[in-house]
Amino acid sequence: QVQLVESGGGLVQPGGSLRLSCVASGTIFSIYAMGWYRQAPGKQRELVASISSGGSPDYTDSVTGRFTISRDNAKNTVYLQMNSLKPEDTAVYYCNLGLRYSDYLPMDYWGKGTLVTVSS
Repeated sequence: QVQLVESGGGLVQPGGSLRLSCVASGTIFSIYAMGWYRQAPGKQRELVASISSGGSPDYTDSVTGRFTISRDNAKNTVYLQMNSLKPEDTAVYYCNLGLRYSDYLPMDYWGKGTLVTVSS
């Protein structure tokens, strides 16, 4: 049974940083791509960043240059380093197990999410 557990969310001031972690179990982590999504109140869930099984990252335009996705296959963990945070980054962040060819294809494996609030 695949399980994904996110951590690292919290309250941070604009311009601050957070690092999110997602630990996967019940799967051969290294062969899959991973994605970080977010969902703000009243908005649809959106893909923020993804990383291929080989470690190639991809980002949505709004976070390029501020967020960094990485993975540690030995720890079955994917990270999202978020710098220069803005109030519009406030959302629940979810990790996802998926596939990536030209685009990221999410599979139906989701964590419960971790809340990031950017506010002064």
